[in-house]
Amino acid sequence: MQYIKLGSSDLNVSRICVGGMSFGKPSSDFHEWTLEQEDTNKMIKCALDLGINFFDTANQYSNGTSEEYLGKAIKKYVKREDAIIATKVYFNEGKLSKNAINREIDLSLKRLGTDYVDLYIIHRFDYSTPIEETMEALHNLVKCGKVRALGASAMYGYQFHNMQECADKNGFTKFVSMQNHYNLLYREDERELIPVCKQYGVSLTPYSPLAAGRLSRLEWFSDSKRSATDKVAISKYDNTKEQDYEITKQVHLLAQKYEVSMSQIAIAWQYAKGVASPIVGATKIQNLQDVVKAQDLTLTLEDIKLLEKFYIPHKVRGAL
Repeated sequence: MQYIKLGSSDLNVSRICVGGMSFGKPSSDFHEWTLEQEDTNKMIKCALDLGINFFDTANQYSNGTSEEYLGKAIKKYVKREDAIIATKVYFNEGKLSKNAINREIDLSLKRLGTDYVDLYIIHRFDYSTPIEETMEALHNLVKCGKVRALGASAMYGYQFHNMQECADKNGFTKFVSMQNHYNLLYREDERELIPVCKQYGVSLTPYSPLAAGRLSRLEWFSDSKRSATDKVAISKYDNTKEQDYEITKQVHLLAQKYEVSMSQIAIAWQYAKGVASPIVGATKIQNLQDVVKAQDLTLTLEDIKLLEKFYIPHKVRGAL
């Protein structure tokens, strides 16, 4: 397993991050395809055996049970200091207000069964709370030891720039990572957000690197429970199937050329674009075992041009 520093922090993370949206109590009001505790344990054990040390979750995933399941699994298999745990705040009462941040970090720590998180991520931009209030509240979490480093997630480039500038101006802790929506089927952040991240030396840890499976198989739809019930993924990708399927076919052609899986091609493209650690939400051990092999695959410039040739602009998904 290869490792990389997140931005200017001292967090040394694996080049693959395990996404915690796959863990937690299945429910009709969140996701019906998530893994219960026993299967979560198996996935975490597999990840650790592969050398993965980076795990991402959020306070609202599976109504908090994702954090609970992840915390129990990590405690079962590895020393706390050997795991990098990230969780998020925003989809809660008060969003990113001072009171909400202080309340939600304590709830997350309790569910995770730890006294600190390595990376605390704001899940979206909060239009209702002054930036200074949010950044000071986050900074205070770092100062008191509840959080080691800060990350941000999907937003517009100007919003991220303003938050970093606020931190610079006031001496607050700046963000070291950006968890944005980025894959071969959705590249809108190449316009502004990713250049801003590069300007600030912020590491990219994108979510949905395989476009909810649309880049991992030649068939657009599968017979899996997730494919049938994941309403979020359906809304993100299926409206543009006609134009995007040409890209999926190019991934398939390159996978045949290199005799690797389509998932490896899609992740190798991310590495070629400067991504530090894509977040993979696997629910099957064999899929996680497969995707880590992308670290050993280097795409040529011609390969990258082939993968990108059919892309056309999309509606913004994630920042809104």
